[in-house]
Amino acid sequence: MENKTERAVFAAIMLQQQKESQVREYLEELKFLAETDGIEGNKFFTQRLERANSRTYVGPGKLQEIKDYVQQKEVEYIIFDDELSPSQMRNIEKETGAKVIDRTGLILDIFAQRAKTAYAKTQVELAQYQYLLPRLTGMWTHLERQRGGKGGLNMRGPGESQLETDRRIVLDKIKRLKQQLSKIDRQMESQRGNRGSMKRVALVGYTNVGKSTIMNLLSKSDVFAENKLFATLDTTVRKVVIDTTPFLLSDTVGFIRKLPTQLVESFKSTLDEVREADILVHVVDISHPNFEEQITVVNNTLKDIGVKDKPCYMVFNKIDQYTYEPYDDFSLEAKSEKNYTLEEFEHSWMSKENTPCIFISAKDKINIEKLRQDLLRMVKQ
Repeated sequence: MENKTERAVFAAIMLQQQKESQVREYLEELKFLAETDGIEGNKFFTQRLERANSRTYVGPGKLQEIKDYVQQKEVEYIIFDDELSPSQMRNIEKETGAKVIDRTGLILDIFAQRAKTAYAKTQVELAQYQYLLPRLTGMWTHLERQRGGKGGLNMRGPGESQLETDRRIVLDKIKRLKQQLSKIDRQMESQRGNRGSMKRVALVGYTNVGKSTIMNLLSKSDVFAENKLFATLDTTVRKVVIDTTPFLLSDTVGFIRKLPTQLVESFKSTLDEVREADILVHVVDISHPNFEEQITVVNNTLKDIGVKDKPCYMVFNKIDQYTYEPYDDFSLEAKSEKNYTLEEFEHSWMSKENTPCIFISAKDKINIEKLRQDLLRMVKQ
């Protein structure tokens, strides 16, 4: 087959309380998700609305603008930064002639590609079928042939034909997958119970903040780490010994804004590692322009999965990439961006508002020994 790069445009609505810069950042993340899924594009469409159009998500004028662009540039996909209803997806596809992917479908497709073990594949397949189920109504006439690929029903994994999308068959499949996962969950629960009295430390954080790199540094293991979203799906647990004190360190799946509820449900056992941890190490990419919002997303997700009142240690990673523009009231000239020194980080507002915390660069191995000693102290406490 010809290895042709697939192209997309990205679309989102701006609600009244949202800033344009914030929505732009969301679309940049959506673009990064698409690149992780093998789709390229750099054209963004935004529209300020009080609420999404119930029929086509964006208004008729904006949809026409998108249609003109995708037809002129021969773009294959329109990717939206929200979960769309089945009718919205059908209406937009009918109007534009392009395939429509919503945020949830895109994330599920990435998970389908990233799943390596039988357990992760089963979790993702369950999430895909749960996403598919409410989209079956009225789709008999819509599905004339077997569909594969990206977006909505066009996901890798289940790959359903018209006959196979019968609601009863999908429900049976969901039931069987849940039984499979329940059996594996009991096995994993038993494994966790057999680990003895060693303390458990779980790395948590937004996706692509460097958790796996930190895991490799602390445990001297070789966990897959890559500058892509959701490089880690399966929870990796390693025994770490610091100054003769052993503890278990787990690297978990990264969180993300608008994480599909189907994934939260199907990755229950993976998230149990977080629930049963004695200490949470919350890793933050301090070089990201919206790292404060990412911290909020992770904290809210932890609350959603029932994790609260655990000791939490904030690790601000990628200090080597953090830059700021010096502010000068008396000059209108543009200032060149500068880096903080480690001492400046330790005396910054970030340090004062997030205690206990540490500033490191996992890539350049900056402040890693202090990280090890801080973890040792927390484990002993």
